[in-house]
Amino acid sequence: MPTALISVYDKSGLDNFAHEMHAMGWEFIASGGSANALRGAGVPVVPVEQVTGVPEMLGGRVKTLHPAIFGGILARAGDTDELAAQGFKPIDLVVCNLYPFRETIAREGITLEEAIEQIDIGGVSLLRAAAKNFERVVVLSDPGDYEHAFALYRMTGYVDLPTRRGLAAKAFALTRDYDALIHAYLSGPKDDDAPHTEPDLPAEIRLELKMSQSLRYGENPHQKGAFYAYPSARGALGGKVLGGKALSYNNLLDLDGAWNAVELFEPPTVVIVKHMNPAGIATNESLVKAVPDAIACDPMSAFGGVIAVNRVVDDDFVRALGDLFVEAIAAPDFTTLAQEMLNQGRRNCRLVRIDDLKPPRGLAGVEFRTVRGGILAQTIDRGDPASTQWKVVSKRAPTDDELPALRFAWRTVQAVKSNAIVIANAHTTLGIGGGLPSRVDAAQLAVRKAGERAKGAVMASDAFFPFSDGLVVGIEAGITAAIAPGGSIRDEEVIAAADEAGIALIFTGIRHFRH
Repeated sequence: MPTALISVYDKSGLDNFAHEMHAMGWEFIASGGSANALRGAGVPVVPVEQVTGVPEMLGGRVKTLHPAIFGGILARAGDTDELAAQGFKPIDLVVCNLYPFRETIAREGITLEEAIEQIDIGGVSLLRAAAKNFERVVVLSDPGDYEHAFALYRMTGYVDLPTRRGLAAKAFALTRDYDALIHAYLSGPKDDDAPHTEPDLPAEIRLELKMSQSLRYGENPHQKGAFYAYPSARGALGGKVLGGKALSYNNLLDLDGAWNAVELFEPPTVVIVKHMNPAGIATNESLVKAVPDAIACDPMSAFGGVIAVNRVVDDDFVRALGDLFVEAIAAPDFTTLAQEMLNQGRRNCRLVRIDDLKPPRGLAGVEFRTVRGGILAQTIDRGDPASTQWKVVSKRAPTDDELPALRFAWRTVQAVKSNAIVIANAHTTLGIGGGLPSRVDAAQLAVRKAGERAKGAVMASDAFFPFSDGLVVGIEAGITAAIAPGGSIRDEEVIAAADEAGIALIFTGIRHFRH
């Protein structure tokens, strides 16, 4: 009679699987809750303690860790006599899944002691033993595999070797990810750690990523592409696609850039991104009032871009878009009517609801970029540190009207690719120049985009002006104030140019490169 060992926390699908297997002549060994579940389903079961001769110990911490169990799993075809000499029987099938460690530590207020109690020992050992001996033993670590395994047993009486090997690989992947999660938790921030403004970068990084979405292609049609997500991310960018076509590789990049930008603002804000650079950013008392301003910054570039907003998208917002072609919209949520309008009138427009995303423990506030031979990691730039002090370096201080515009321009320039120049008023970008090797070229592009609107506006630069020429471009266009980090060996030349033109100039002491 073939024998199966059952040790599962997740009991979904177990009763039906056990009934079918029992009808085919299988015997079951189980302990604790698994044994109770089988009995409750009317399936005969042999208690583990009857096989081992030892009762459960330490409040259930020790049940299956015994030679009678592991000898039965690890025995090869030629070990039958040695196994029988000990009074043990072979175990042909191991059905096992693990304590919910991930779900436990995801809950608020979980203590270290509570987390440790959800570290599975016996289950991991059972899976590894069965997976190691896949040439003889079948291991089922996922309830989703029950039906396929049963179908094979019913049709042929056995599970073929390639399938056993695949199931073994799946079990090892489960234990690998499980151990990596425990390692990340125990090596991450301690509960009694004082809060830090910036997380420490880990000495080792072990990322647990799974393919969440196979993409039609990468940046270009001849490149393959896929999106790999943290286990805590339920969908694209940690959110859910509510409508439109499938997200592309480039959509995901642009939406990520747009969402990172919109998170910099507290008032209702609209961010339009095209090719990883903002085409327009505007704040106002409502999204509806901000939309036309964001579009007006660069209507040509806004066409075919993606939009991120930090308020719920409603039907008024959809109407405010007019006939603008939009690839995707990311928002905290969409009203039912807004979804219906967008899905009917803009069927190809992707709608992405962005939920709160908790990165793996120890990696919150850290971002990565791949380079040849490795990965770069850094803490996320969330704006000026709390200790930052702006300094007026010009003879003229900013007016009460210029200060809000300088604050807005300084915040928006942080979202633009270096070299970055922004022309803005108090709530709207008027011209953006970014992603150019020359700061002068970036200033000329921003001024050209702003046109006549540059008169009376302000200018922001993500890094110092290495020469006065970039600032002079803005002065000649009519700006009245500027803000930059300062720190160039030619700062005095830049300050002199500001004073000669009679504009206000602020140095922040902080730069915001975005390569």
